[in-house]
Amino acid sequence: MNVAHKNITVIGAARSGLSVARLLARHDANVFLTDRSADTQGLTKSLAGMGIASEFGGHSERALAADWVVISPGVPTTAPLVQKALEKGLAVYSEIEVASWFCKAPIVAITGTNGKTTTTTLTGYVFEKAGRRPFVGGNIGVPFSDMADQLDETQTVILEVSSFQLDHIDRFRPKVSVMLNITPDHLDRYQYQFERYAHSKYRIHQNQEAGDYAVYNADDPLLIAHFEQLDPKASFTPLGFSITNEVSQGAFLRDNNLILRIEGQEEVLMQPEEISIRGSHNLYNSLAAAVAARVMEIRSEVIRESLSTFEGVAHRLEFVRELNGVKYYNDSKATNVNAVWYALESFTEPIILLAGGRDKGNDYLPLHKLIQEKVRVVIGVGEESGHKVVNELGCVAPEAHFAANMQDAVSLAHEMAKTGEVVLLSPACASFDLFEHYEHRGDVFKETVQKL
Repeated sequence: MNVAHKNITVIGAARSGLSVARLLARHDANVFLTDRSADTQGLTKSLAGMGIASEFGGHSERALAADWVVISPGVPTTAPLVQKALEKGLAVYSEIEVASWFCKAPIVAITGTNGKTTTTTLTGYVFEKAGRRPFVGGNIGVPFSDMADQLDETQTVILEVSSFQLDHIDRFRPKVSVMLNITPDHLDRYQYQFERYAHSKYRIHQNQEAGDYAVYNADDPLLIAHFEQLDPKASFTPLGFSITNEVSQGAFLRDNNLILRIEGQEEVLMQPEEISIRGSHNLYNSLAAAVAARVMEIRSEVIRESLSTFEGVAHRLEFVRELNGVKYYNDSKATNVNAVWYALESFTEPIILLAGGRDKGNDYLPLHKLIQEKVRVVIGVGEESGHKVVNELGCVAPEAHFAANMQDAVSLAHEMAKTGEVVLLSPACASFDLFEHYEHRGDVFKETVQKL
């Protein structure tokens, strides 16, 4: 889309908003950036230096004097200014939609409630090993708009994509889309209707065409039903991955071998125990990355080497240290119940679980069986939902305690832990009660553990 001399309003001055504003300005758009918060970082002057007009501390009428509007992922569709734009008949686009207009490189886009960051990082690692010079970003790391217009056809974009980023796509078209799973999360952004959230995820493949691939978890009931209901005239190729059943095309587990079956060709890739990251959820993530890489013509030996040497990502079942025979793991990125389920499932050792934060309407019942089987102590952290964690998870654990902050929680866990046990931070909640974001929470946990 030609943006030169168009009047474009960008709503939200977080990383993605600033990035897309700069991208549009580079291509001669008349950009106006608006944010309801005060300009505490002194952005107004630097933006003006790039030819970007801006306002902070609220939204004026000028924000709607636009040809169309672009929103940051952190800005909900229900925000009053977005609603006014829609009522006025203005098109509202997400940042990744706009970035894709300028991108010549093929896109591998990865979404799902859990596992996005690990799978995106792992897929990028595979492509790096293959010499493809990938750009890895989107919902993690660098916004897509920072690099979209600087990539060429010989490179590959590996994007982590959230439901928020998919809400306002129009022509965004990945060469390969990956759907890992869909379980309840962020329902506060979707009128507490799970169907709305799921529908947002499905948008990832709405523009795919012949020659494109949609990779999906063939063990997820919701995704199975979705792909069974697809229009039979859909021209893209669905590829499943499963650890319980063989799939007609994709990847699966058979006789303790990971099998790739792509375009009628079947091959043994490797054995599950050769994968470097632990847990059945990471087996799913690895299969997804393998299929995405294989259909992009990366050799199996490169995929095999990558899966066996990948070290994981920060804040996702990240090993911190071992002290007096007790192992400490940081899983701060587990911001929903399903992510905690996967974390607990990964361990055979007795666990002291640290959980809590800003609750998103969590139903903790799905965790009860694993808590009974694996957790010796539950520690609820923080005033906002720490007590709820103690009440709803502690009721099925042998022991439960409340801690007002991370330092107290780690100290308590250290006092109670026995040789051979695991202390696991896996919060099931957002971090905003005590921390800026999940990375901040994980860093504080790690720093506190290292001081023991």
